Amino acid sequence: MKNLTKILFMGLLGLSLASCEDLQIDPQQSLSTELAFADRQAVEGSLLGVYSLSQEFEVFGSLPHVISDFQADNVDFIGSFPTLQDIRLYATQSDNTTIRDLWRRHYRAILAANAVIEFTPDSPDESLTAEERDQFVAEAKFMRALLMFQMVNLFAQPIQQGESSPGIPIVSDAFTGEIIGYPRSTVGEVHAFILEDLTTAVPDLPASYGSASFTRGRATQGAANALLSRVHLYRGEWQQAADRAQLVLDDETLYGLATNYAFWGENNQEYVFSIQNSEIDNGRTGSGGWASYYNPAEDGARGDAPFSEYLLDAYDADDRRLTEISKEGDNERIYTTKFPDAINNSDNSPIIRTTEVVLNRAEALAQLEGVNAESLDLINQLRERAGLAEVAAGDFSGTEDFVDFILEERRKELAFEGHRRMDLLRYGRALRPEEDDHFAASQAGQDKTILPIPQRELDINPELVQNDGYN
Repeated sequence: MKNLTKILFMGLLGLSLASCEDLQIDPQQSLSTELAFADRQAVEGSLLGVYSLSQEFEVFGSLPHVISDFQADNVDFIGSFPTLQDIRLYATQSDNTTIRDLWRRHYRAILAANAVIEFTPDSPDESLTAEERDQFVAEAKFMRALLMFQMVNLFAQPIQQGESSPGIPIVSDAFTGEIIGYPRSTVGEVHAFILEDLTTAVPDLPASYGSASFTRGRATQGAANALLSRVHLYRGEWQQAADRAQLVLDDETLYGLATNYAFWGENNQEYVFSIQNSEIDNGRTGSGGWASYYNPAEDGARGDAPFSEYLLDAYDADDRRLTEISKEGDNERIYTTKFPDAINNSDNSPIIRTTEVVLNRAEALAQLEGVNAESLDLINQLRERAGLAEVAAGDFSGTEDFVDFILEERRKELAFEGHRRMDLLRYGRALRPEEDDHFAASQAGQDKTILPIPQRELDINPELVQNDGYN
């Protein structure tokens, strides 16, 4: 992790996680646990291991975000990977190996977080203060919540399809090995678990750390409040979404909108939380990173995920979000330049930006108050940065029209960061426009707008049930 101290896994996390694909170890076995949490260095090393596992290509290393972009209407996937093409074409099945690896690597990171949460309070190192123990546990809770929220969004229908829809297994025990005997909790239960993790974590998290990379790359109060704002927004809990967003925006010393689009890749006020990457981190996955998909092909990347024509049509011709952070590839397709490092794939993963928090509050207030002055002001700050004219209350016919406008601004501001799919599904909208060949399959609530439970997991865990529409 860029500028984060590298501490090797020890004991339980160091010896077991590397082989957790093949072993099942009784969580009561204590020798490796004692080593993994024997002192402060070991405890913090185990915590940093959670962040490290989250860097993986299949976790926050771009793959889920690329999938969310090309399942929807922002991105065309023009690459040759059949497992990804199947997802894009709504033709995937439960034996898709990409989805198999995505599921397993998320849960590997979740299990690592569980170990920190369970064993840190009882570390025998007396120099580890109560405040430090609480902070490390809170950081692990934040990461567990972030991981589980991404998973439930990918593998379950959104909450608008019903609180009782099948979600994902809630695994909060600390162990290594296969996840066996855990059924799928409902989406409502998963959301409740995530909200509990985040709300209990907030008071024990620091506002910032001693370095920019830690402040942007480790859990903070601002990051937890921002994620709470996102969760409440997705649930349609508008007041809570607006309130949590405001808590972030109130801290103007840490968070603020950049004045232009030169902020990419830096640990600055535009970022609330990002996964810190380096060429070493992404090199170990063998799969590249963000730029590998999104960067123009002539720069050494595959260039598998250019703008769709639908997204290009959404921008005004002089919108700086198009003219300043995109360029044409040698295949005459248009690509984003948000992720420039196609050689080393060291771009940080932009998990939560201040821009998203601004949009969260603007949307939530629009739902609560209709066309209102504060939402207009927030949106106009983004439009001014984009070089566009301000909008006024008289430009909108009512709440629905205004919310639609905010969602389009959200689409253009957060393009290529993995938000578009859920922004459509949570409003019950199709992922593709009517003229698209896959419009019918992309309707909200249709079977293949969500991913299948991997067949391997069904084979080893009889408690799981498959999503509708998958063999």
